[in-house]
Amino acid sequence: MATKIGAPPAPLTNRKTRVMIVDDSLTIRAILSRTIEAEHDLEVVARVSSAELGLRELDAAQPDVVLLDLEMPGIGGLRALPKFLDASPSVKVLVVSSLTDVGAEATMTALSMGAADTMPKPLAGQYAKQFCRELVDKVRALGRGKPVKADIAPPSARTALNLRSSKSPRIIAIGASTGGIHALNVLLRALPRSLGAPILVTQHLPSSFLPVFAKQLESASGRKAVVVENGMLIGPDMIYVAPGDGHMTVREFAGQLQVRIVTGPTPSGCTPSVDPMFESLATAVEGRALGVVLSGMGKDGAIGAKALTEAGGTIFAQDEESSAVWGMPRAVAERGLASVILPPDKLGLRIASLMEAGSWK
Repeated sequence: MATKIGAPPAPLTNRKTRVMIVDDSLTIRAILSRTIEAEHDLEVVARVSSAELGLRELDAAQPDVVLLDLEMPGIGGLRALPKFLDASPSVKVLVVSSLTDVGAEATMTALSMGAADTMPKPLAGQYAKQFCRELVDKVRALGRGKPVKADIAPPSARTALNLRSSKSPRIIAIGASTGGIHALNVLLRALPRSLGAPILVTQHLPSSFLPVFAKQLESASGRKAVVVENGMLIGPDMIYVAPGDGHMTVREFAGQLQVRIVTGPTPSGCTPSVDPMFESLATAVEGRALGVVLSGMGKDGAIGAKALTEAGGTIFAQDEESSAVWGMPRAVAERGLASVILPPDKLGLRIASLMEAGSWK
């Protein structure tokens, strides 16, 4: 049975983030509820035992975030996911499932379909502080209302210097995190199968997910995708995915571009991090690169984007409306580094037109 909790939605100003929990385990529902309701700015508005009940209660509960298990009786979370997104396009879905570790393919499918983020259920008896903190942080970021926008000047006025190059890029580099997998798939589908340039991808993901992720990118783009290894040479019209245990950078070696994996902390605290990728391109190709920053929490990519634009490169960013979390794209936009701010499909079309023209102009 569905349990409705709380009152009708309050006005958007100063209201709590509203959370629906969809899980067939009574124990899990209780644990997730206690974790969420311990926070002053979060509230559970519905707890349901199946995807069918969640869909039925969606209009009445009006959640900002849905915590969705994938493996449940009935239609299950994976089949229900597009129904949740169709019924409430503004809702953010956080997959909380035991399949997120052992079932990478199911989890990656959910993320490519539009789930904003994922986290594994800890084993029985292991609901520790770290899990609770991570859950709260993710829910808070996904459920945060539209931020008050900074005074961001139009791209044409803001980045004229970044558009002056008459040379097409040697390489395209894309950075993404929360919500970025769906955005990346959409962007790649908008590109022609041949661009004449390689595509580098740094997506915040654990190592175990990356082979499945690379296969997804192959399917979306129609081009070969590989998880990189140190020393790998970079060729045209392929996708190179950063590993989960290091940062993908690029150097020029004997006239060819080559992957160099580096390790160690970065300002963003992320591994892999977007910043080293962008920073390396400022040197390796003398700025002849297009960097794209897609949906994600935090500011990873902003430092590298500054280095790349100062070397003559160009940065595109995903817009706020289409982002699950407008953190990483906002960081480059507010710093005046993004020449174009668009949803992923339009970013893909803009990239295609620029590459076809052989010019940034």
